[in-house]
Amino acid sequence: MRPATLREVAERTRRDGDWDHHTREFLDTFYGADGDMARQAAMIRDEPDLLSQEPADAFIGGVGEHLARRWGLPIPQWVRHEARYLERALFIPNERNLRGYLICVSPVAFRARLIFTGPDPLQRARFPYHRGVITMPMDYPPRR
Repeated sequence: MRPATLREVAERTRRDGDWDHHTREFLDTFYGADGDMARQAAMIRDEPDLLSQEPADAFIGGVGEHLARRWGLPIPQWVRHEARYLERALFIPNERNLRGYLICVSPVAFRARLIFTGPDPLQRARFPYHRGVITMPMDYPPRR
């Protein structure tokens, strides 16, 4: 069974260390509840335990804030905890030639944490594509 909350993501990660897998599974659950804003808000409301794994704690904070912003849900206060921010930049993917692009297009919830990724980083097969996808043209800024 997939994790139903970000808190559950942290609990499962504490057992096996695979925060990336549990986060992806959680996203499938979250997207499966599309349209039920109360349920989705509850999925990110409760503070996940800190894992003392810098990238994982920051990424989970970014996920909580990004989902709240993207779906118009209340932003939980726990996402602002200082341990939810990195001190060194993390690029996903870690390709030197993409860094400038990733710095420009990363959503604010991730950029503020020094996590630089694509413009809509939490897409999955279950993503509700009818809501639209955030894109950024490769030739930004537009030519004059």
